[in-house]
Amino acid sequence: MQNNSESLKALNEKLEMLLKKQELFSREIWEIKGQIQAFNIEANKDIPKEIEQITEPENHPISPEPVFPRKQTEEPLIALKQQTIPPTSTPRYSAKQKSDLEKFIGENLINKIGILITIIGVAIGAKYSIENDLISPLTRIILGYVMGLGLLGFGIKLKEKYKNFSAVLVSGAMVIMYFITFAAYSFYEIIPQTLTFLLMVIFTVFTVVAALNYNLSIIAHLGLVGAYAVPFLLSNDSGRLEILFSYVAIINIGILFISFKKYWKSIYYSSFLLTWIIYLSWYFFSYISENFTLAFVFLTVFFVIFYCTFLAYKLIKKEKYDIGDILLLLANSFIFYCVGYSLLSDYETGEELLGLFTLANAIVHFSVSAFIYKRNLADKNLFYLIAGLVLVFITVAVPVQLDGNWVTLVWAGEAALLFWIGRTKNVPVYEKLSYILMVLAFISLAQDWMFYSSYNSLGEESTFTPIFNLRFLTGVLFLAAFGFINYLLQNEKFPSPLKKGGFSQKLISIIIPAIFIFVLYNCFRLEIADFWNTKYVASYLEINEGNDSYTNYHQNEDYTHFRIVWIYIYTLLFLAALSFVNIKKLKNNVLGYVLIVASTFAFLLFFTEGVFALTDLRQTYINNTLSEYYNRSVFNLLIRYIAIISVLALVFAGLISVKSGILKKGLQTPFNILLHIIILAILSTELIAWMDIAGSTQSYKLGLSILWGLYALLLIAIGIWKRKPSLRIMAIVLFGFTLLKLFLYDISDMNTISKTIVFVILGLLLLIISFLYNKFKTKITNDVEE
Repeated sequence: MQNNSESLKALNEKLEMLLKKQELFSREIWEIKGQIQAFNIEANKDIPKEIEQITEPENHPISPEPVFPRKQTEEPLIALKQQTIPPTSTPRYSAKQKSDLEKFIGENLINKIGILITIIGVAIGAKYSIENDLISPLTRIILGYVMGLGLLGFGIKLKEKYKNFSAVLVSGAMVIMYFITFAAYSFYEIIPQTLTFLLMVIFTVFTVVAALNYNLSIIAHLGLVGAYAVPFLLSNDSGRLEILFSYVAIINIGILFISFKKYWKSIYYSSFLLTWIIYLSWYFFSYISENFTLAFVFLTVFFVIFYCTFLAYKLIKKEKYDIGDILLLLANSFIFYCVGYSLLSDYETGEELLGLFTLANAIVHFSVSAFIYKRNLADKNLFYLIAGLVLVFITVAVPVQLDGNWVTLVWAGEAALLFWIGRTKNVPVYEKLSYILMVLAFISLAQDWMFYSSYNSLGEESTFTPIFNLRFLTGVLFLAAFGFINYLLQNEKFPSPLKKGGFSQKLISIIIPAIFIFVLYNCFRLEIADFWNTKYVASYLEINEGNDSYTNYHQNEDYTHFRIVWIYIYTLLFLAALSFVNIKKLKNNVLGYVLIVASTFAFLLFFTEGVFALTDLRQTYINNTLSEYYNRSVFNLLIRYIAIISVLALVFAGLISVKSGILKKGLQTPFNILLHIIILAILSTELIAWMDIAGSTQSYKLGLSILWGLYALLLIAIGIWKRKPSLRIMAIVLFGFTLLKLFLYDISDMNTISKTIVFVILGLLLLIISFLYNKFKTKITNDVEE
């Protein structure tokens, strides 16, 4: 019995739940019926009978007997569906489309076009009467007011029955009132200044009240925004800028008031755009220094008005900002700053105030952000946005007030601070701002490098201090900031608040470490370059030779060659050290591939420009060029072995990278080919160097051809022994190139003995290669590259 009682109780609870759902469904159906009735009444249509069958839902008592309402409501709904979808092939929306279009044109579009044409007609008529002096100025003004007031009265009278049409008439009337008042003061001087401003204020207040009363933004658009055009339609180049800008400011204040009452953002956008177009057009095309005070005052007024309007939307309406709001706030702030900066720059004592003006911008935004934060008036994103503007203007104030290396240091420090806040406090806005500062800091550092000169004029004693100089120390502090950023970037405890896995995130994870490595490399490279450049400049000599007192100018060119060679030695060792760090510590695949590519280019450049510099050093030592003025030591020869050691160090680092598994195994074959090319290049340069020291004239012909032939034979042997077809193919290519060199270059100036030697040797080498291929043909045929 107890089980039956519990089952009955459970069924009753389930029944009660289903009845509640039924009641909710019935109420929803009733609401839909009301909406359909409203639409049908508006379209002058009868309510479908099937809908009339749906009645107000009643509260059903809980009954032990089940109630099935599905059958009662299903048929009317099916009938409604059948009625609303006619079976004909004619589109069911065509008649309604035509009706709606006709209604829109007749009730909305025509009246707006009509009032616009009316205003244009009045303006043309007024312009004609003025040009032909048909009506006295006072009569023109009176007639204008009469027409405006008549249109206004007619519009107000029609408000009760024709609200939209009435609103258009009232808007047009207010434009005419603005038009006439401005003309009466600016051109005819019929109305004094005080009365003009009073009337403008009255018109603005009335337009605002009318817009609020009608609850239609069209009045604000035509009455306020349309009024911007009045000064330009009636302009006679009188130059009364204070009137023009005061007039625009009054209109903007009206818009500011509306923004507190209505949610009409289109008016705000329109006024923002038109105001700054008017101001900037005047500034770029008509501004003169005598108007400085006027220009600066109204620049500030417009900035404050739109800033307050922006805050009104965010604080009063509790609106969350989107990308459009960000752009609007930034545009308003930077128009104010850029124009203000330009005004001060052109003013006679303004340059001294540039830093203070920039800091003042930061203080304004800081005050607003502090107020928002303290009162908890908006979501944190608005606070972060305005606080970001504070940081931006403080950042800009640095180069304005300071110069040189301090700018780089402050920006790099700010970037590290913002990135730390963004990552550790999970604030995306700060992280995004930090990227901008990173770019600025890097550009500033590059400019420091570009314009920094560490040595004096020709022939003067050098003042260059290696390592302990401002540029190097700036680079070290920059590296400290970016090293901290890289630590946070790679630390999994601080994930990015930005979208994960996106292209931008992957790009950032590559660019920031790349900047760190690039700056680290260049800090020392520039020290090396400046050291030898200083010596080169200090070696300048003016020597009088001969009886005619002819003056020769000399400099020790070895210093230039030493600079090139030492930079390549440093580059090769830097890449080798970075490769070992990546193998042991970082284990980054992307960095591994980048290092392989960079190493290949470093080898290519070293064996061209670097080898030529070594050759020039060797020649000056052998020939004792200008040895009476400059010291020529054996180090001109020995430095080549330091360079070879650096090449071998990088080759070894590359070999370890390939074998360590950081890179794909498919790179083994290309790396082996590159390795043998480098070995052959080293052997070739050594052969040329020692044959040159020995006084041989056949180093580039006989010697190289024999060396390349022997190395081709060695590659064949290794390729057969190690089962590497790639090396054998390389050997064949090398031998073919050697034969081309022999016939196209070597034999042209070679004596008979030399020709005999080289031909015999190469011929024997070819026979040996052929013998090896025949002897191991079975093994070669079955070779597969490992």
